[in-house]
Amino acid sequence: MASITSIVIAFITGVIGPILVIYIKNRLDNAKPKPDIVLDALKVGEQITHKIETIREDFKADRVWIIQFHNGGHFYPTGKSIAKFSMLYETVSVGANSIQTSFQNIPVNLFSKSINHLLENDTIEIPDFKDEKIATYGLKYVAEESGCKSGYLFSIKNIDDKFIGIMGIDYTKKKSKLDVEDCSQLRIHANIIGGALMNHLNK
Repeated sequence: MASITSIVIAFITGVIGPILVIYIKNRLDNAKPKPDIVLDALKVGEQITHKIETIREDFKADRVWIIQFHNGGHFYPTGKSIAKFSMLYETVSVGANSIQTSFQNIPVNLFSKSINHLLENDTIEIPDFKDEKIATYGLKYVAEESGCKSGYLFSIKNIDDKFIGIMGIDYTKKKSKLDVEDCSQLRIHANIIGGALMNHLNK
């Protein structure tokens, strides 16, 4: 009789016990509130919009924007993902035109020169797009179409130093030359924005 009891106890602890633990864990996990994707997107959007509006005001810019890299379709016939970017956030001053709708699902290779430079150097400074002595990294025609006289671009990277987007500062009404301290502060702002974006993407 004692041996049967021992077998029953061993069966309960060895088989039913672990199943019961898994069952309880699943019930508890299901009881946890799931993140609201739409609400989270709205919150991070509000945070970043407020951030770039503050940047525009502090640096007296006419347009500040954020683009993010993403997948967009696949190559035929390999099926490999096509790297693209979209302008997800933008703020403009009174009298400045918006360019956000013009930069949606853009293949990265169309701007390979500027993107490669940002990947390696983190910053592009163009205080005067009409000055032939200043490198524009293939962005001159975009500046002409968007009415940009001076432009500054900063890479947005995550904590692992992966390139996830770009922050742009545009001056459309008059040229503006930012100094070393200005650019240093803007790189810090770009890092903060990178942290906010990754917190949202990792949820």
